[in-house]
Order: sequence, then C-alpha cells, then structure tokens
Amino acid sequence: MQIAELMTREVEFIAPDAPVAAAAELMGELEVGALPVGSADRLAGIVTDRDLLYRVVARGLDCAAVRVADVASSPVVTCAEGDAVGVALDLMAAHHVRRLPVLDGGGRVSGWITLADLARAMLLDSEALQEALAAITESPPAAPAGT
Repeated sequence: MQIAELMTREVEFIAPDAPVAAAAELMGELEVGALPVGSADRLAGIVTDRDLLYRVVARGLDCAAVRVADVASSPVVTCAEGDAVGVALDLMAAHHVRRLPVLDGGGRVSGWITLADLARAMLLDSEALQEALAAITESPPAAPAGT
C-alpha cells in the first residue's frame, strides 16, 4: 500500500512569522497536533503542540511575541506519495515523529500522513486481526460462574 492511498490531502500551513498564539489557535480550530510551517512550495519546518508547550509555555514566553519560526522543528522529515507504508513507519521511528508531510513528484507538499493513519490502515488490512475481532464479537457469552 502506498502513502497516497492513506494521506490527508487537505493541509493547512502556518506562516513562519506568525505568532505562536496564532498557531495554537489554528491547531485548536482544526483539532490537530501539528502544522507545517511555510507553504506547499517552501516547507520551512513543522510546529507541534509539544513545541509550543515546551519551547514557549514552559519557559514563560509571550505567545503573542514569539514567532512560529523560532520554535518550529527543522529540518523536516518527509515521505513521498509513492512510498510504501513501511517507509513512512521507518522514518517515523528513526526520527521519533508521529506525522510526516507528503511530497508529490515535484517536491511540493501534497498531503500529510500520521501514525494514526498508518495504524488504522494496518489494523484494517490485517486478516488475522479481523478474524480475531470477529471471533470475539460473534462468540456466545460465557456462562456465569457457578452454573
């Protein structure tokens, strides 16, 4: 299975010069834990909720004064639309990240893949898991103890 089959194609970016308060607000509106910084043509970094927590809030910095570029993680680890799921999993494990921007053939950001996306696909594609779940849900309830 390729990344293109699983990725989210709607990607919201945050400008590098935006205040981290704007990034936190956008993350809340979108209910996401990270945003790519820059644009589809020029990916400058990734800012995560953890970046905001540890690099801004924990240090008592002003969320309106600190810019996204000052706390975003870079360089950015990416994968390609045509990569196999295993490639993305290996990249995530090797770099300790839970999400990757996905690049098209021209090097533009075309999507976003998360560990949750990959886990969901792997679980749904696992015939052994599906059989085990079916056996659990289809088996008659156990008789009460002492009967």
